[in-house]
Amino acid sequence: MACDLDRSQRIWRYRIFAITWLAYAGFYLCRRNFSVVMPLLEKDFGYSNFQLANLIFGYSLFYSAGQFCFGPLADRFGSRLTVCLGLLLSIGATVLMGFMPALLALMVLCCANGLGQSAGWPGLVKNMAPWFRHSERGVVMGWWTTNYVIGGSLAVVFATFAATRAWPGAGPGWQRGFWLPAALLFAIALLFVAIARNRPSDAGLPEIDDGAAEEKNAPGLPAPDGRRAAEPWLFFKMLGDLQVWTIALGCAFSKLIRYSFLYWLPLYMTQKLHYSPAEAGYTSSLYEFVGFTGAILAGYVSDKFVQARRLPVAAVMFWGLALMCWIHPTFAAMGRGGVAVGIALIGIMNFGPDTLLQGAASQDAGAKWGVGTASGFISGFGSVGQLFSPYLVAYVSGKYGWDRLFYGFVVIALVGGALLATQWNREARQTPAPGIETAG
Repeated sequence: MACDLDRSQRIWRYRIFAITWLAYAGFYLCRRNFSVVMPLLEKDFGYSNFQLANLIFGYSLFYSAGQFCFGPLADRFGSRLTVCLGLLLSIGATVLMGFMPALLALMVLCCANGLGQSAGWPGLVKNMAPWFRHSERGVVMGWWTTNYVIGGSLAVVFATFAATRAWPGAGPGWQRGFWLPAALLFAIALLFVAIARNRPSDAGLPEIDDGAAEEKNAPGLPAPDGRRAAEPWLFFKMLGDLQVWTIALGCAFSKLIRYSFLYWLPLYMTQKLHYSPAEAGYTSSLYEFVGFTGAILAGYVSDKFVQARRLPVAAVMFWGLALMCWIHPTFAAMGRGGVAVGIALIGIMNFGPDTLLQGAASQDAGAKWGVGTASGFISGFGSVGQLFSPYLVAYVSGKYGWDRLFYGFVVIALVGGALLATQWNREARQTPAPGIETAG
């Protein structure tokens, strides 16, 4: 328990929690702003839904592929360096988008932004692992993963404010929607560089003792921070782990739905419900702003009621997500209040399993293979669902209407829950693979 740690260890745990939380929330400033800018690009440049879908696909492709690379790099060179590189790349690409709105230029810059963003998740999940024990991670990571729930919501609000409020002499709204979020993320990046540390020993503290903690010394060559980098063969051996694949596939289903809502909710509200861009932006933020409670709920239930098992909780919440998507068209018919309630409930049931699988479950699995490597693979493979989400939304909404899209999500969520349920009673506390010493 945390109470057996000395004061310096407790202070540093709070410090690491706060700065890594802020860093990943900050990444969303240069990610979620694009969903707010999309209706403005459609209006000012006449881009079609499929052209916008191509931009999101390019971003998602490089975001997915990048995680397979940045996860092992975080294990090899440390989280602090890899995350800083990702932050700078994302900031630079976003600034340039404000100068080059041509479709081809936006495609190149969206790809660069996706690559930079891909450093965030595996690097920061790994950064958290050495500071907290296995038995704490469900609750701790439940709270920590609110970074992309609350961060995404606040990023939408900030981008909406920047892009739709009248700023005399500050350029068109789509331009401000790129530049101002990038400026704020740059300030966050400076804080991260100043405060973050890879693990307790980097702050002059003893490692936190936990038999299933992230590896203290993985086999391989010494890394610059004194740790050891995992051997390449360990990654391929990880590919034979059924639990890793189950978590990764569950992430794919969850991300397919999540990114459909993240990017397309404002457009759904302007096209289907005839909201103004400002009203659509603010209303869509409820998906994340209320949805973060699902992340906390999933973490507490996992740690306190099912012996730190993650997959049963995720399966049940997937089925709850299916129910919420099924009844959403009914809520939407009730007016603005019904839309707000429906979107909020979908957010709760989507973010619960999403945060649990990508957070605590990835860290648990990473005890055997390296937290950066495992979380990068799980999140990267999960992003395959993200790759297909823009085309699913554009095709189904255009051919069959927006309500049918929600019914499609029902099927996806039911299948995702059934997949995770196959591991209902098989999830166990991980032990390090041969050759990896545990922390302590």
